Amino acid sequence: MRTVHPVDVKLTEAFDKHLLRLKIKKGQILFREDEVCEYMYFIVKGALMGCTTHNKQKITTYISVEFDFVSSISGLHGSDYSKEYVVAVEDTELLAMHNNELNQLFEYHFELNYIFRVVLEKYYKDAQQRAHIIRVGNAKERYLYFAKTNPGYLDRLPLELIASLLNVKTSTLLSIRKSFSLSKDHAEELQEWGQKLELYVNKHQSFRNKNIRLQSLALDIGISSHRLSVVLNNYFNKSFIDYINQYRINWIKDSIRNPQIMQNFTLEALAYSAGFSSRSAFYSAFKKLVGMSPVAYLKNLSDEKR
Repeated sequence: MRTVHPVDVKLTEAFDKHLLRLKIKKGQILFREDEVCEYMYFIVKGALMGCTTHNKQKITTYISVEFDFVSSISGLHGSDYSKEYVVAVEDTELLAMHNNELNQLFEYHFELNYIFRVVLEKYYKDAQQRAHIIRVGNAKERYLYFAKTNPGYLDRLPLELIASLLNVKTSTLLSIRKSFSLSKDHAEELQEWGQKLELYVNKHQSFRNKNIRLQSLALDIGISSHRLSVVLNNYFNKSFIDYINQYRINWIKDSIRNPQIMQNFTLEALAYSAGFSSRSAFYSAFKKLVGMSPVAYLKNLSDEKR
């Protein structure tokens, strides 16, 4: 609550006096359908889900975990019967306050009204987003939405509950999750080989070899030519020649900043030393990757030093 608004001592004392602490086991029902919920709950640890039945089928309406407030949505503050039941997905620890006591605190503590308004705003924004994606999104879009807005839930909660919440078949959700898991493994493999490539090229300054080829570099780092091409295209978003030329140009740019080197070498000499086989290839690559000619770049450096 203090993350929303400062809480005075009297309100803190009132909460300490009226709050109940309870634990429920996995599978235990907190309150039932067609029952008046007399409490507002706060999840300290664990997970709860709201459920309803339609045509004898159980439907998950929401899932809440740590630091969420839970009560009857249709019968908030005990004003009506609940249209859903709430059950523990995991062993759960809760704080609870009776609606009568909570309503009294609303009367005497303005800041609690403000805090509760902010909490409700967040809940309704989340509910609107959830309803929107279920109405208009396909199964893949629903999966991506849930994974993004509820990090960690997919590994933590039973998949059939998430499938019910997203209104997709469990088998469909399992298939989508598997495909994204393969994509993740592929991304991790790309990163691993990308890092190996960087280490090797930096250590051996392979780019300075005028005769370097994709096949020879692949052989040096222990990877197939095809795999190296995939790493360059998908991890670095560069062709082989642009990848090598970027190293060459960075090496030249570092050399240009050293006054002693520039006293003894021309731009063309540095280009040959970096691995370029001709002046035209050097100028063309430099302008493509830096956005200006080597001469213009050198002039800008000189202007900056003045």
